[in-house]
Amino acid sequence: MAGAGHEDAAADFDPLRPKLMRVAYRMLGSVADAEDIIQEAFIRWMGADRAAVREPEAFLRRTVTRLCLDQLKSARRQRETYVGPWLPDPVVEEEEEEDVTLPLMLALERLSPLERAAFLLHDVFGLAFEEVATTIQRDPAACRQLAARARAHVREERPRFRIEKQRGLELARAFFAASRSGDMKALGAMLAADVSVHSDGGGKRPAAMQPIVGFDPVMKLHEYLAGLFQKNGSKLVRAGFVNGLPGFVTLEADGEFQTTALEIEDGKVAAIYVVRNPDKLRHLH
Repeated sequence: MAGAGHEDAAADFDPLRPKLMRVAYRMLGSVADAEDIIQEAFIRWMGADRAAVREPEAFLRRTVTRLCLDQLKSARRQRETYVGPWLPDPVVEEEEEEDVTLPLMLALERLSPLERAAFLLHDVFGLAFEEVATTIQRDPAACRQLAARARAHVREERPRFRIEKQRGLELARAFFAASRSGDMKALGAMLAADVSVHSDGGGKRPAAMQPIVGFDPVMKLHEYLAGLFQKNGSKLVRAGFVNGLPGFVTLEADGEFQTTALEIEDGKVAAIYVVRNPDKLRHLH
């Protein structure tokens, strides 16, 4: 009977898993933590009176969101002790995801957990404020205020224009080629004057402890890195969209993966986001 109950629960749950994972990942910025939340939600779903649940998707979304709100409280404490810049776990996809790009995910980090939930559920996933209110256990008026405050904080980080998919991938491949070969002229032609580099090693692999900002400092960094790449190699695994931005996955000389995401503005690379922390790259293996 227990096996049959598990199968019945899974029959309703499994088709919703991708949607629930999108909610959990965008709330937490961590693939591993989001997977743990989804597993806990399934355990709770198995224990629920499922016959009394009229809308499984709404029930499970509420469950996932509330679990994420609890998780965010401890996540904030962990971020305070994180070594160097923190970047969300890289999600690499063939197609550009338009709802939440990497810069927007970083902006979401500055919000309170409730602001983050109200913004994502209403502005990104399109839920009515009445449903948001039920989910986060606040009244609709309070949810409108939470979403409005969040919107004001993240407005600058919403994509102002889309880069055509093929052009984005071409830029990513050209950036890889120039940065690894040491073609500084080609690389410099791609960079905006106020370009910045943000690298996340989590204290486990070498990475800059602060963002590097400005054309000259970024060029100097890449001149140094090009020398290392020419000695030790850096293999392109694939190009794609990393958290909605053109980028690529590489296999580095130490045998570990690395992701690079490029924020493009007016045809130039305005920001470079590099994830080197192996804990954040396990799901790419």
